Amino acid sequence: MTGRSSLGALLLVVALTACQESSTTPGSPASEGDEFHQPAGETGAPSAPAPQSSPPPSSTPSPRAAEPGTVAPAWLGTRPLPLRSDGYGRAGRTPRALDPRRFTLPDTARPLSGTGFAAVVEAAPADVLERSTWAPGCPVAVADLAYVRLAFWGFDDRRHTGELLVNASVADDLVSVFRALYRERFPFEELRITRPDELDARPTGDGNVTGAFVCRPTTGSTSTFSQHAYGLAIDLDPFQNPYVKGDLVLPELASSYADRGRLRPGMITPDSVVVREFARVGWTWGGSWRSLKDYQHFSQNGR
Repeated sequence: MTGRSSLGALLLVVALTACQESSTTPGSPASEGDEFHQPAGETGAPSAPAPQSSPPPSSTPSPRAAEPGTVAPAWLGTRPLPLRSDGYGRAGRTPRALDPRRFTLPDTARPLSGTGFAAVVEAAPADVLERSTWAPGCPVAVADLAYVRLAFWGFDDRRHTGELLVNASVADDLVSVFRALYRERFPFEELRITRPDELDARPTGDGNVTGAFVCRPTTGSTSTFSQHAYGLAIDLDPFQNPYVKGDLVLPELASSYADRGRLRPGMITPDSVVVREFARVGWTWGGSWRSLKDYQHFSQNGR
């Protein structure tokens, strides 16, 4: 090779090397297959998509399934139980969806304004009586009943509005008790008035209505009116605080809650704020009875 040819070949190699280096200079578009990042805030050509093998992390957390017991199951209240010889439902094991039971159902009462505890007491309106269990022959006169709307804390840790039909003579005392329970955030699932159709409905064993007035006999009796029929008793979170007598548990599917040693939200214990506040207004707790345990029940006369 001549000297002139050798010099030309050398210049060609240098030129080609320079061209290759300039194609990978920072700030220049990358060759095909490389990722191109555009600085934040700058405009220009859109970025090429990131390689599929390593997607950027998402800032939005993946949705999580609700914990068992925090959402009411779709079948709640729709599965009648086979009956025992005494007419109560035949109990089974407490369903997993109800143990622990920590949900609150939608309010049925007109909401109260504000953000803290509130209550309104008035004479029982005709439309309220119409959807209650009151009827001629009940042991309390309409004029002796009061309709109470009040705020309460749900198991969902939110403020709700519930309703009670009570004897007018104890309305103020009960409001003071619920004010204290609201302050302590004791949770409830549902505060509403028992409907007439519920008296004769086949038991499903999963009810949990906190309520006062129900015109019915004493449990296990057909001849004696319950204190509920006078508006002088109240049941709180019955599923978490069942009635227990021998092998009878009411509600029937609440057998897990007959174990009072395993504490769960909504359970009433002897040293709880619930027992203390009802005692303050002179009411006694069915959980202290000897022949049976009615953990949901409070009454003015102890029956």
